[in-house]
Amino acid sequence: MTPFNSINKTYFITGIDTDAGKTIITGAIAKYLHDKGINIITQKLSQTGCINQSEDIQVHRKMMGVETYPEDQEGLTCPYVFPLPCSPHLAAKLEQTRIDPAKLKAATTELSNRYECVLVEGVGGLMVPLNEEVLLIDYLKDCNYPVILVTSGKLGSINHTLLSLDACKHRGINVVGMVFNHFGASNPVITDDTISVFREQLGKYYPEAKLVEVPILEDKTKPVDFSILFG
Repeated sequence: MTPFNSINKTYFITGIDTDAGKTIITGAIAKYLHDKGINIITQKLSQTGCINQSEDIQVHRKMMGVETYPEDQEGLTCPYVFPLPCSPHLAAKLEQTRIDPAKLKAATTELSNRYECVLVEGVGGLMVPLNEEVLLIDYLKDCNYPVILVTSGKLGSINHTLLSLDACKHRGINVVGMVFNHFGASNPVITDDTISVFREQLGKYYPEAKLVEVPILEDKTKPVDFSILFG
């Protein structure tokens, strides 16, 4: 188990589903580490519904308070961008191409050679197909990145979150942290109970992992305290 008391080279940020808030959480963590003086960059494996450049990467940069990086122009920070907003494997197929996991890994490795820390934002949930043979969770197992799981308090999140934890545990994927995104949570009684369930179950699956709550960010550039994860 990798403790969360030092900066690793690469972290993978995935979510329980498409709307968990991965992009905002990735941007918030990047801002936190950037403000701490860490030479950090974010990456998006693939994005659909965009042309030429990743809109999620642009959100990260705005939240970090930085300009576009050269690596953004090189395509290293989002190796695959497709116009149709659908699953990456289908978006690629419709463009008569195929997502190559080796290309994704090579881009992340190159970023890690240039920066102290790389935050890799995933696509959808863990079981999203990257191509006809490889699911995102297969890719994570192969790369062995420490994972931060983004969840929320919306209806169905308990089921999706526990399934995600169970799937990672059974594949030997190291979940080092969970982020509860308060966006979408409405009833305080339900929210408090949901967080209690997540904290208990996270402790059972990954005793050393930490849970951090992120409030609704009306101002996306507002700093969020991730010291419980990174110290």
